[in-house]
Amino acid sequence: MKTTLLIGASSAVAKEVAKALFAKNERVISISRNEPDAPFTEFYEYTPSGETSFPKLEGTIDGLVYFPGSINLKPFRGLKENDFLNDFNINVLGAIKSIQTYTPNLQLSDKASIVLFSTVAVQTGMPFHASIAVSKGAIEGLTRSLAAEFAPKIRVNCVAPSLTHTPMAERLLSTPEKIEASANRHPLKKIGEPKDLANMVEFLLSENSSWITGQIMHVDGGMGSIKNA
Repeated sequence: MKTTLLIGASSAVAKEVAKALFAKNERVISISRNEPDAPFTEFYEYTPSGETSFPKLEGTIDGLVYFPGSINLKPFRGLKENDFLNDFNINVLGAIKSIQTYTPNLQLSDKASIVLFSTVAVQTGMPFHASIAVSKGAIEGLTRSLAAEFAPKIRVNCVAPSLTHTPMAERLLSTPEKIEASANRHPLKKIGEPKDLANMVEFLLSENSSWITGQIMHVDGGMGSIKNA
C-alpha cells in the first residue's frame, strides 16, 4: 500500500487529491492547521510558527505534496519587508522544512515523488505579483535542484497553476463580472477548478510519471505559454 503525505491538507486542491488517493485504497496522511473535510488515514495538526517542527513519522513515505501558499497582491512600492518574509516563510521555508524532515522516510521507498506548487506569475510577469513571484520562483529553483540531488531515488516536480476556484482566490472571483473577466484573460476562456490541479498532482505521484523529474507543469489554461486572442 502506497503512503502519501499531504501537507496543508485542508486546502481545496488537497481535498481532491485525498479523495482520489483514498479511492485507490492508498494510505493518506494529512498535516494541516485544521482537520480536513476529506478522507485520510492519519491526521496531525500543525501550525507553522517560529521553530515549530513537523511531526516525526515512522516508516516509508512514497509521496509528499506541499500545498500551503499565499495570494499577496500589492503594488511593489506598497510592499513591506514583512510581506516578502511572510510569503517566503509560507511558500519556501515551510516546503524546505517538510522535505528535510521526511527525506529519510522518502528514501525508504523505491518510487518516491515530491510535488510542490508554484504559480503562472513566475513565468509570465504580472503587475502586483512581485512578492509571490519571488517566493514561488524560489520554489521552481528548489524543484530543479532537489530533482538533481535526489535522483534517481526520489522524483521532484512542481505544479504552476493560474487562478483557480478555491477559497484562497475567493476575493478575486467574488462576482460574475470578475469571474468572466478573469476567464477571458486565459486562452481557454475559463477558470481552473481544484480537480484540474489534483489530476496533475495525482499523475506526478503515480508511476505513470516515472520518467518525469525536475519539471514545472503549467496547469494554467494556456496563460503561461500562449498569447491570448
